[in-house]
Amino acid sequence: MLNFLIYPNFQKPNALPCALEVCRKLHQNGGIVFIDEAYQTEFAELPYVKYGNFSSLAHQTDVVIAIGGDGTMLRCARQMIGSSARLLGINTGHLGFMASLETNQLDELDKLFTGEYYRSDRILMQAVLRGEGKKVHFTALNDIVVSGLYGKVFDFTVMADNAVIGQYRADGVVCSTPTGSTAYALSAGGPLMEPELSCLEITLICPHSLFNRPLLLSSERSITIRHSADCSRNICLSADGEPPVAFPANYSLEIRKSKHTIALISMKNSSFFDSVNKKLMQSIKGVPEEVQIQTRGDIS
Repeated sequence: MLNFLIYPNFQKPNALPCALEVCRKLHQNGGIVFIDEAYQTEFAELPYVKYGNFSSLAHQTDVVIAIGGDGTMLRCARQMIGSSARLLGINTGHLGFMASLETNQLDELDKLFTGEYYRSDRILMQAVLRGEGKKVHFTALNDIVVSGLYGKVFDFTVMADNAVIGQYRADGVVCSTPTGSTAYALSAGGPLMEPELSCLEITLICPHSLFNRPLLLSSERSITIRHSADCSRNICLSADGEPPVAFPANYSLEIRKSKHTIALISMKNSSFFDSVNKKLMQSIKGVPEEVQIQTRGDIS
């Protein structure tokens, strides 16, 4: 008998009806469904649902199902750190690149009970911001971004272990995992990477140079970032899109691979390439057919 923990984001459209239907399907297959106690009102019509604290339940369950967008999955993964549970995403957001299912594919949940799915183990990054005797810790599945507010350029140094990689002038720098290579790092000009790879990517944001390129490093390296910007530049860092934290000039940021991983569930072995083809290539392939038909009708 499998235990399931639901992590819904009700700020996303259709998340509540989707979550209710997911619970029903899991229950019909003999699964035990758990949800954080904060959502007892929303699931009151389902008497078989059990409640508790999400962080505690995540370490006692088999599969966690995040219902929302990519940000929902990132927040869910952060609360699962140290758990052996697998994470499945159902997209009710916009892009939903990391999600394995859309809301019209809920019949695929039956495969969780037959084992007809694939497991994708993803590395995490851990980071420490040090300075003035203080330490602030961060964990990220996608990326850690250092940047100046309002797009102001600043000077910073990036090191791998004790070796200086380079001294740069740019709007900032993105340090990402292979999972995060399809997010901000991609928009900043970085490469696509298969998500199961074990490496770290460094991509500059709008570098003031003609020759800077993204860099891939062994995940066994420790990356250190320091900058010399004055206080008026408001340099900040953000892990997985969380609210920014001040990064003073007399501090250093050390980033390395975490000892923990997150196991994502996909229903097809080619899910990553399918997502690249269907979700990231849309602008290259052009306007969707239904929009083209509507446009032709308007013209005529």
